[in-house]
Amino acid sequence: MNYETWAETVPAEITQDSLWKMKVYRLALFLADLAWCDVTKLMRDRRTIDIAGQFYRAVSSIEANAPEGYSRGSGRDRARFYEYALGSRRESRGWYYKGRHVLGEGVATHRMLLVTNIVRLLLTMVPEQRAAGPSVLHENSRQYGTKTTAEMPLITDEVAQLVTSQDLAELLESVPMP
Repeated sequence: MNYETWAETVPAEITQDSLWKMKVYRLALFLADLAWCDVTKLMRDRRTIDIAGQFYRAVSSIEANAPEGYSRGSGRDRARFYEYALGSRRESRGWYYKGRHVLGEGVATHRMLLVTNIVRLLLTMVPEQRAAGPSVLHENSRQYGTKTTAEMPLITDEVAQLVTSQDLAELLESVPMP
């Protein structure tokens, strides 16, 4: 499986919504689908059965908060939900790290890197939305660029090194499964 193959299976009710233009939403939805398979594997091991539900809620929360923020009427409201997504991604990363013993290092590392790429997008969106202040609902496509590590103080050098060592396109092309 890869991202392009997955995207072709997403129903028109989702892809025709203006929200689909948001890269962070598409990636978070993709991650949530991957997490479904990951959690299914975790459920098969008695040692990780208890964490599986919490694990899936954390990953799904990233995807859930992006459209919630997108649909808000003010920049501050949007930023608040994007910040919730950031918190969920930190929790998700921790669950992937803990689940690596069952999922395998390759799967866990892939997912943590995908989460890190989602974070890069969210970290550009939060300040933009905070600065935007009051506004109306938006339905137009937005382009989100990436900033350097120096411009993003919330990304540590260690995380930045991981992100730059693994290209997002490569992460989306070669997706290991548990």
